[in-house]
Amino acid sequence: MQKNYGITLVELMVAVAVIGILAAIAYPSYQNYVLRANRAAATACLMEQAQFMERTYTQNLRYNPAGLVLPATQCQQELAARYNFALTAVAARTFVLSATPTATQSDGCGTLTLNQAGQKGARGVTTAAAVQACW
Repeated sequence: MQKNYGITLVELMVAVAVIGILAAIAYPSYQNYVLRANRAAATACLMEQAQFMERTYTQNLRYNPAGLVLPATQCQQELAARYNFALTAVAARTFVLSATPTATQSDGCGTLTLNQAGQKGARGVTTAAAVQACW
């Protein structure tokens, strides 16, 4: 009698099927995690920009001194492929910062906003439910 060593085609197909099922479960979870992590980084970047605006107000007693430009922070550069940051509305006593997602970051939260009063917004509204889900 001769012993056969190795695996059969059926055993190989079962192993491939198990790996396929695990990948089908793991990959969407990973993508969701990446979206949430980048959204958290964008909210932190908005907070950093708001701190810059508050320092500007402290120095000039207004949010819109002549020549005001948001600094190009590292967080903006790291998230440039996923979010576009802008100072969408600025006046002497008010401002609104926004982070608009690109097609890469389509996670349902839409544009994230933050104003001078610390009011956060998402999906175009400032309701508690939208803010809690997206911030």
